[in-house]
Formats: sequence, C-alpha cells, structure tokens
Amino acid sequence: MTEHAGRKQTLHLEEGEIILVNKPLDWTSFDIVHRVRAMFEVKKIGHAGTLDPRATGLLILCTGRMTKQIDSFMAWDKEYTGIIELGGVTKSFDTETEVIEQKEFSGVTEEQVKHAFGRFTGIQQQLPPMYSAIKKNGRRLYKDARKGKEIDRPTREIEVKEFVVTSFELPFIGFRVVCSKGTYVRSLANDVGAFLGCGGYLKQLTRTRIGEFRLEEALPVELLHTLEPKIQRPAVTI
Repeated sequence: MTEHAGRKQTLHLEEGEIILVNKPLDWTSFDIVHRVRAMFEVKKIGHAGTLDPRATGLLILCTGRMTKQIDSFMAWDKEYTGIIELGGVTKSFDTETEVIEQKEFSGVTEEQVKHAFGRFTGIQQQLPPMYSAIKKNGRRLYKDARKGKEIDRPTREIEVKEFVVTSFELPFIGFRVVCSKGTYVRSLANDVGAFLGCGGYLKQLTRTRIGEFRLEEALPVELLHTLEPKIQRPAVTI
C-alpha cells in the first residue's frame, strides 16, 4: 500500500496492491486508473469510489487480487470538506455547468445555514442528480442531461452522519460532511440552497477520508513515478 508521498515505494501490482492517490482537479477517476495502467503495464486495476471531475482528493486504486476488496472499500463512510456558494443554481449542482439562476442571499445567517445542515443530517432519501454516471435503461444519465433531458429516476437511501459549518463568509459556506456510500454531496449543496430559498451549488470539494484511509497518506499524481512495481513483496492484508 502507498505510504507517505515523496519516498520510493516498492509494490507488486500484479500480485495485488492498494494505491492511494490524491486526484487533482478536472481529472476523472478513470484518468487516474488509465495513467497507472499505462505507466506500469498493470492488467487488473480499478478504483473504489468515483470522484467527480470537479472534485479532488482521496482515490483508492486496487490492483491484482486486491480488486476483490473494491466493493468493501466502496461501502465505507466517506469524509469531505468543501465550499457551497449561495445565490446561484447550476444544472450539475457544481461548477461543471454555468449558473442558470441567481437569487438574493445577503439575508442568510449562519444560524439558518446550520439549521439547514441539520435538516439534511441523518437517514434520508436523496434524488441523484441528472449529471451523474448512474445508468437508466443502459444509458448514463449525464448523456441525457447534456442534451437538456430530465429522466425519471428513483431516490436512494443515504445517511449523512455529520454535516457541519466550518466557515461562513457569504456567499461562501465552508463545510465538512461524513456520509454513506451513494451520497451526492453536490445534491446536498443544491438541497441546502433550495431549503434556504436562495439557491446554492458546490463550489469546491475534497475527499479527505474513506474508512480508515486518509488523504494525508495519498500520493500526488506527479509522484506516481516514485512507485517501483516490479519488486515482489508480501501483499497487503486488511
């Protein structure tokens, strides 16, 4: 498994390894998978939990026999930090698409925001955004969303275990959230904005933790070359 970034690390990728990567802005999760596959010619590799292109942070890659653990990792709680911008609405609920509606936000107080966060804490039903990779009738929703189509889709049960305000400087609301598998933080941002009556969208998002794995342990993309994948050592056990 990758340790702290910056030192040489010897991994036996074909046998099975866990690699923690700090995904940069505007890369897709599959971009990271493809980069590692191409760099080290590893055949069996996947990631445990997609990060949107406009999000950064912790991405777990599994290779070889460790790919059998992907579903287990995906089931773990995730922690994120980020910023919600009040006063606007976007179709994607983040900065991937332009603001389509602007509303007055100057009267919003920190107490109102905390109340809104409390409203969206706990077990709840969440409607996934149209701009998502969820499939409906074999087709990714985002493909229809980019054509301006709205497709009926079922809600999902999620759990938001913690949702706290970390900074308040209108129109920007800093937050930290701990949530279950399948939670769309973009949707939380949109829902909070709607609840406050002023609109809101996700301005910035970083995944800081997945289960016991933390962002501080992750390797920046520019340091992937420090991996030494040809030297065999015992596979990681969990």
